Amino acid sequence: MPNWLKKQLMRAFNGKDRRQIRILNHCWFHYQQKLTDSTAGQ
Repeated sequence: MPNWLKKQLMRAFNGKDRRQIRILNHCWFHYQQKLTDSTAGQ
């Protein structure tokens, strides 16, 4: 997981910002899917 995403997730969890947590969670799953798709094609 990228450092910038970890920092933003920690900030969102500490601030109990549910909307931001959902957005970042969606970004993480999109990022993971993109990585698995790119490695599967090799």
